[in-house]
Amino acid sequence: MAEMRVTADGSTCVTSSLCVYRLPQVFDQDAEGRVVVLDPQPPAELRRELLRARRGCPTRSIHLEGEDVPPEVPLG
Repeated sequence: MAEMRVTADGSTCVTSSLCVYRLPQVFDQDAEGRVVVLDPQPPAELRRELLRARRGCPTRSIHLEGEDVPPEVPLG
């Protein structure tokens, strides 16, 4: 399984905290409650949960890159 890279856009985050609850070893929140990535290259065994976190983000602020990462589903 290929390595996955995680980024997040704090400017679009609405502080739902779903990513932090799902993967506290990868995500945290800053003083304003916006998403912060703690581990931009998490272990491969977290792939499934990372995909769930991305899908569950209400503003699509979580981004995943890697050769085996399926495309994001558009909002709407």
